[in-house]
Amino acid sequence: MLYYLFTWLDREYDIPGAGLFQYISFRTAMSIIISLLVTTIYGNRLIKILRAKQVGETVRNLGLEGQMQKQGTPTMGGLIILLGILVPTLLLAKLDNIYIILMLITTVWMGVIGFVDDYIKVFKKDKEGLAGKFKILGQVILALIIGWTMYFHPSIVVRQQVTLPTTNVAPLEVHQKGDNYYFTQNLKSTKTNVPFYKNNEFDYAKVLKFLGDGYEDYALVVFLLFVIVIITAVSNGANITDGIDGLATGTSAIIAATLAILAYVSSNTIMAEYLNIIYIPNSAELVIFAGAFLGACVGFLWYNSYPAQVFMGDTGSLAIGGIIAVFSIMIRKELLIPILCGVFLVENLSVIMQVSYFKYTKRKFGEGRRVFLMSPLHHHYQKKGYHESKIVTRFWIIGVFLAILTIVTLKLR
Repeated sequence: MLYYLFTWLDREYDIPGAGLFQYISFRTAMSIIISLLVTTIYGNRLIKILRAKQVGETVRNLGLEGQMQKQGTPTMGGLIILLGILVPTLLLAKLDNIYIILMLITTVWMGVIGFVDDYIKVFKKDKEGLAGKFKILGQVILALIIGWTMYFHPSIVVRQQVTLPTTNVAPLEVHQKGDNYYFTQNLKSTKTNVPFYKNNEFDYAKVLKFLGDGYEDYALVVFLLFVIVIITAVSNGANITDGIDGLATGTSAIIAATLAILAYVSSNTIMAEYLNIIYIPNSAELVIFAGAFLGACVGFLWYNSYPAQVFMGDTGSLAIGGIIAVFSIMIRKELLIPILCGVFLVENLSVIMQVSYFKYTKRKFGEGRRVFLMSPLHHHYQKKGYHESKIVTRFWIIGVFLAILTIVTLKLR
């Protein structure tokens, strides 16, 4: 909204400073600042409202140190994160941009699923919350919306090098590299970036290459399946990671900063060409959204760091996971998620390993055995006697390392 207002003021009245809103860097910085202000100032008010409404966390006694002290801590604080994302995005981004529209849909959609889950737990006194099948259904529907739109929407294209002659209607652009000339064109594509690969690109359609001629006709099916798996896996991974004060929030802030960098280089022709990654026209607005996401996570951490004054609940964790997954898909970096979201991945795997091994040993030996003292992994270290602040800090350090590694992979072949 502010973008359109100041653009109009700059055009009609040439007001000094109004032209700043044309710059992505300025709007991103403003997005972070506004998000921080919204989450820190209004977050405190929302916490008071949640406390007054007795929207408190119900804690099961799992034998963890300091666990029962958290009984009654306000939950559903993910509303603070949602507010911190939506307000600056609505104010500063181009709201007719298809990438921004899809990110807003994702934020609200996943936030609503998480809110319903928290509402059932808190007000209906049902510890199970929203049935798992309904959560998965909501994630799958979102994935189908995102995948279908990305595949068919005319504004979602990538710029690729082409060999003449071409029958496409999009205009050609000529580029020079040394003494050589080549042509590029904005095209619909199912390609994405992949790390540690020679050309740094992977085409979803080629998964079905074994079918022979015409395999490209089924690229949509493969793409949709990948999108469904990615969105459900990352959103649930973030949900599982949200187990101790500040862990999911701080890890997500690190991921958000990395996504902002990846979105910037993917939307900049010079940087994309230098890094030999897919250039994505019209995607620069995503940097502003990433700034709002970063500010919301850092601002929420003000209240969520140990000892937490508020928990994000599924309202926040499911939304965070969905945002990270969809954002990565938008900028064609979703295959970097196992590295970038390595903390989420390990937390998820620890639960899968624990449950699978317990069931296997119970069936084979008549007694269930465990790989970890407790899962998810952060609870294992709590059982070993580590204070949760130390666990969180060390997981953050690992998150920073993985973020740097993710960026480095852009130049590794």
